[in-house]
Amino acid sequence: MGAGLVDKNKAKQAQRQKRKTTKQQQKGQVAADDTEARLRQEREAKAERDRELNRQRTAAEQAKAIKAQVEQMLQQHQIASKGDVRYSFTDKRHNKIKQLYVSATVQDELARGLVAICADQQDRYCIVPKAIADKIVERSPESLVFLAEKSQQPTDEDDPYADYQIPDDLMW
Repeated sequence: MGAGLVDKNKAKQAQRQKRKTTKQQQKGQVAADDTEARLRQEREAKAERDRELNRQRTAAEQAKAIKAQVEQMLQQHQIASKGDVRYSFTDKRHNKIKQLYVSATVQDELARGLVAICADQQDRYCIVPKAIADKIVERSPESLVFLAEKSQQPTDEDDPYADYQIPDDLMW
């Protein structure tokens, strides 16, 4: 006003405008705090969803890697099962009796529990040594189909057939 650029009316109008904007900012500031809190919650929820998706993705990758390891162990340590002796075993996954033709030595090793029968991803049966079967069971228990285990059942004193042992390689 001293310089003559603004008169009284213009100065009052400018003060009213200034008060009006400060009141709006105060009101808007409360709304801005709610908006910030809502945005923060949305960001946290999105971050949690992303973490869960990453967990699922890594779990799927680990499962795929484990399947690949099992498949590789089966292929590398598979024992040739070509032979003329039919070996019958129960596939507990399908609850059926399956058969493989093996040699006499492999049949003896199967009966004694030195080798095991495992299934690969395509449900083909592979004969592998017991040590490898144990490693496969650690990674994927459903891959083991058959492993003969020695059962230590106590015999009854009154059992009339106690003198007659059931052979492990009993043919069905």
